[in-house]
Amino acid sequence: MKAFSRLYSELDQTTRTNEKVNAMANYFMRTNAQDSIWAVALLTGRRPKRPIRTSDLKLWAAELARIPYWLFEDSYDVVGDLAETISLLIPLRKTEQDKPFSEVMNEIIDIQTKSENEKKEWLFSYWSEFLQDELFVFNKLITGSFRVGVSQQLVYKAIAKAYDLDDKVVTHKLMGNWLPQNTNLKELLSDESSSFDDSKPYPFYLAYQLDLPFTDLGNISEWQLERKYDGIRGQIIVRNQQVHTWSRGEELMTDKFIEFDILKTILPHGTVVDGEVLPFKDGKIQSFNEMQKRIGRKNVSKKTLTDVPLCMMCYDLLEHNGEDIRTKPLHERRALLEEVITKAKTDLLKLSPVLSPDSWDKVDTLRTESKQLGCEGLMLKHKDSVYETGRRRGKWWKWKVDPYTVDAVLIYAQSGHGRRANLYTDYTFAIWDKKELVPFTKAYSGLTDKELIEVDTWIKKNTIEKFGPVRSVRAELVFEIAFEGINASPRHKSGIALRFPRILRWRKDKNKEEINTKEDLMQLLNSV
Repeated sequence: MKAFSRLYSELDQTTRTNEKVNAMANYFMRTNAQDSIWAVALLTGRRPKRPIRTSDLKLWAAELARIPYWLFEDSYDVVGDLAETISLLIPLRKTEQDKPFSEVMNEIIDIQTKSENEKKEWLFSYWSEFLQDELFVFNKLITGSFRVGVSQQLVYKAIAKAYDLDDKVVTHKLMGNWLPQNTNLKELLSDESSSFDDSKPYPFYLAYQLDLPFTDLGNISEWQLERKYDGIRGQIIVRNQQVHTWSRGEELMTDKFIEFDILKTILPHGTVVDGEVLPFKDGKIQSFNEMQKRIGRKNVSKKTLTDVPLCMMCYDLLEHNGEDIRTKPLHERRALLEEVITKAKTDLLKLSPVLSPDSWDKVDTLRTESKQLGCEGLMLKHKDSVYETGRRRGKWWKWKVDPYTVDAVLIYAQSGHGRRANLYTDYTFAIWDKKELVPFTKAYSGLTDKELIEVDTWIKKNTIEKFGPVRSVRAELVFEIAFEGINASPRHKSGIALRFPRILRWRKDKNKEEINTKEDLMQLLNSV
C-alpha cells in the first residue's frame, strides 16, 4: 500500500509525461504481479464500485474524529474533497504496517456485500492502520473518487518499459474482459494469455485532428475519405459462434447491443469489424440522443429494440477468417470488408460510404455538409495505412466541423479533483429564460492554469450561498461554451442538454445581459 501511495503522489505532483512514465515503470519493476495488476486496473479506469455510502462515511468519520457532524460538514465545505477531509480529521496512529495493495483492494471488493456493522468495523480498523499518504489514497478508493492524471496509453508505455515489450503488444494483451482479482500482470502479458480469450478486441486506431494544409498530404487519390459518424465506436467480434461487442472505452456492450447476437450465424468464425454503432430506423440514422436511450438502460426491452434499433456503420476489418490482418494496407482491408458485408446481407451491418472528390478544393464543402447529415466531419485515411494502435499521427486524420457555441454566465462552482482539489474548477452555467437565469450545462475544462486560479479567487470572494461542496456565486463572469450537439431533455430545468460542453474562452468583454437565451438554443435545437 505504501508503494502505491508513493506512486499516486508522484503522478499527482507532475505534469511531465516522461516523469509519469518513469514513475509507473519503476513501480511495475519493483512490485509483485498481483499488486501491479490492481494498479493497472485503477490507472486505466477499472475502479470497483464504492463499497460504503457517502452518508455513512461522513457520519463514521465524524464519530472517529470526535467532532460534531455539523463541524465535519463545515470542514468538508472548506476542503471540497471528501477523501482529503476524512484524512485531515481522523486521528493518525504511528505504524509501520504495510499491507499488500492487492489485499486491500480485494477486501474493498468483498466488503460491498457485508452488513452495515461489519463495514463500520472494517473501516475503523483500516482508518487506524494507515499513515497520512496511505490514508488519503485509501479514502480516495472507498469514496469512489480515485482519479489521477495519466492516460491509458501512458500506463501501457510504462508497462512496456518495465517488461521490455513493445507498447502495441502491451495494449493488445491488456484489452479484454479481465478482472484484477482473478489474474496478475505477468499472466496477462505472457504469450499464452491472449490465445484462449475469444472475446478479446484489438486496440483501436485513433485519428489526429487535421492540422496540416492539404498540400502536405499529397495527391487526393492516395486518400480514402469517409464521413465521421456520431455514435459509439466499437468492434463486433465473432469467434466460435459467439458475438462480443466492445466500445472504444473498453466496455463490453454485448448485453446492451443484443440485436448483434444474430451475427454469430451470419459472419464466419474469426471476424472482427471496426465501426460506429448507430441508431438506425426507417432507413435513416437517428440522433445521438436516441443512442443514449440504449446506453443508459441495464435491460433492453422489446419496446426499446423496436423504438431504437441499431446498426454498425463498418469502417474496417481487423480479423478475417481468424487471421489478424491489421498489417495489410487499408485498400486491401477495405476490399475484404466489402466482401464480408456483401455476403452477410444484413441491415445490421452497413458499409461506410467512400467519398470521391477529385480535388482538395471540394473537401471543405463535404465537411460543411456534415451537420445536416448528422455527422461530426470527415475522416481522411491513407490507402496504404496499416491499422495502428492508439492515436498515431500522419496516416489517419479527422477533420471535424466547427463546434456550436453559446455565451453563458457562471452561477455555481465546485472543487475539482486530484491536483485541482483545492480549486473551484467544476462550473455550472446559466442562460436567460425571459427574465430568469436558468442553469443548462456544466463544464470542467478549457481554461488555462492561470485563468483557473483567477476564477477560483473570484469565486471565493463572490460566494452567495454554500450547498455542501457547491457554492452559488454572483452572476457576473461570462464564458463562451463550445459543444458538439444539442438535444431536448426533460431532466434539465432548461429543457435542453448539450453534448461534450467545454469552455472555449472567458468573455471578459461581455456582461450577463449580453449572454444567450433559451430561445436561441431552442431555435438551434429545432434546426438540427
